[in-house]
Amino acid sequence: MDEVLLRYSRQIVLEGFGHKAQKKLKEAKILVAGAGGLGSPALLYLAAAGVGTIGIADFDTVALSNLNRQTLHFTEDIGRKKVQSASDKMIKLNPDIKIHRHSERICIDTVEEIVEGYDVVIDATDNFSTRYLLSDCCYYLKKPIIEGAAAGYDGIIMTIIPDKTPCYRCLYPMPPEDGVMPSCSDTGILGMVTGIIGSIEALEAIKVVTGLGETISGRILTFDALSTEFDQFELQKNEYCPLCGKNPTVKELVEYTIKCKTKDIEL
Repeated sequence: MDEVLLRYSRQIVLEGFGHKAQKKLKEAKILVAGAGGLGSPALLYLAAAGVGTIGIADFDTVALSNLNRQTLHFTEDIGRKKVQSASDKMIKLNPDIKIHRHSERICIDTVEEIVEGYDVVIDATDNFSTRYLLSDCCYYLKKPIIEGAAAGYDGIIMTIIPDKTPCYRCLYPMPPEDGVMPSCSDTGILGMVTGIIGSIEALEAIKVVTGLGETISGRILTFDALSTEFDQFELQKNEYCPLCGKNPTVKELVEYTIKCKTKDIEL
């Protein structure tokens, strides 16, 4: 059996998947913004599935405190750029894929150039400033975006198809005020939570690309690790949404500066 066929054989034989869906994956271009706790499982599964072109956007370097959840990075990677550390592992897993590394910070000056070359975006970032910027940019460029977040023992995910489903601002019209939301270092994070949410983000991206099944669009999926329970809630388009509503007030990209609430941790 051909090596390529053998590599993907377990998904090709799936009912409704076949060679057609595999071809769509090979032709797809998916951007993962963030190569940390959420991005690590998303990137690995996209690579394993045979997504032809995968973009990694992350300006940060690997730190020791990352390693409880950011499974693409190992102890010997501390100090290395996350995009390089991640791409090395992905190529070892699947040398047939193409990887584009974006090591610059996602900001108002770079976001459009980074996003425009991809079919689908996975938001695996960990801050509101980048999340709003990415989500708004994807709306303007009409790119589907998978939103995922995790903190403490909880995770949340939604899939956004511009002009067809509620957008991120339908749920959160404006970012929180300074000092309201705690940081990851404040609340902590259980690594397995990011693993679960990041894996679902990759699944959602694959469904968007292939057209298989139903995406988490028009609803919100939440996960509680302590009870091991998923819940989902319907989300309607908000006619007063500042981005996609009838009378939008956000008409161009905006970069917010939001300071999280922090506290010292004793080890």
